[in-house]
Amino acid sequence: MSAQFGPRIVITYCTQCQWLLRATWLAQELLTSFTMEIGELVLRPGVGGVFTISIDDETVWDRKTDGGFPEIGRLKRLVRDRIAPGRDLGHTDRIALHEGVSDRSA
Repeated sequence: MSAQFGPRIVITYCTQCQWLLRATWLAQELLTSFTMEIGELVLRPGVGGVFTISIDDETVWDRKTDGGFPEIGRLKRLVRDRIAPGRDLGHTDRIALHEGVSDRSA
């Protein structure tokens, strides 16, 4: 992560599967939630059913290995844990706590 600019998030989506709308929605959600923490967010077209999300070249979500698309609350927690640890996500954290969900490593 560049200290000057913040992390680079890349959402790679399959053009054959027409997942651009899903990719742009997730991008919007992340940019809205992490307005000052994200240095750059890139939408990268791909093929072959690809849908991955990476932060500074580290994959945090892969549709093929993680079993589908991320739920937005889970994705925000995964991103937060890497770019803004300790930051409160408000209702997203409260819902996860209520449901007993934790994405943080023990």
